[in-house]
Amino acid sequence: MHIGLIGGIGVAATVAYYHRLTAAMRARDTRLELTIVHADVFDLIRTSVADLREEQAVVYQGLIARLKAAGADCAAITSLGGHFCFDETVAVSPLPLVSAIAPLDGYFGDHGMGRVGLLGTEIVMRTRFFGHLSQTETVVPPGDLVALGQVYQDMATSGICTDTQRQTFFTAGREMIENQGADAIVLAGTDLDLAYGGYDPGYPVVDALDVHVNLLADLASGRTTIGLR
Repeated sequence: MHIGLIGGIGVAATVAYYHRLTAAMRARDTRLELTIVHADVFDLIRTSVADLREEQAVVYQGLIARLKAAGADCAAITSLGGHFCFDETVAVSPLPLVSAIAPLDGYFGDHGMGRVGLLGTEIVMRTRFFGHLSQTETVVPPGDLVALGQVYQDMATSGICTDTQRQTFFTAGREMIENQGADAIVLAGTDLDLAYGGYDPGYPVVDALDVHVNLLADLASGRTTIGLR
């Protein structure tokens, strides 16, 4: 199956998807067919903050049409915050979509995680994955989610994580483990590899990007057809 990715939201996340997806396909000993289109992260920030779901869905529709013209069989959004208009996009998409959130619910259940803490964009934390999880309880950092979301946005748009930003995320995760009973912290923002990649925060971490990539690789290699909408 030819995979289409809507990238650029942000660039670091797109690079991480590309790197991990190629590695996953090598592990499956299968050739990867992939096309990536570039979306504008600042357009997405504007529409998500204003909750302009239909407007962003139309933007996605145009990008997915380009993926279809390039031969893609399905499309995926490389931003968890960018899923705020997922249902609206499904309604107008010229290709089936592969959600990054839907497979997480099953993953948490399969790994015995009854409660997880979320780190990511303000909208993902505030809406707790847009209410799309049913099997697992979620907690979010106490305090100002807008401020923490701004730290994430600054990192994502710059493509660089400073030591101060990294410590902010590590501390927020630790508080959810120690004070709110989270079994693990979910990197619920696809740019968080910038903060956590190569570092041990001292607590269990689940990278949502890895779960999504595993599903995309299974689809690309013909191991499954589950997960298409």
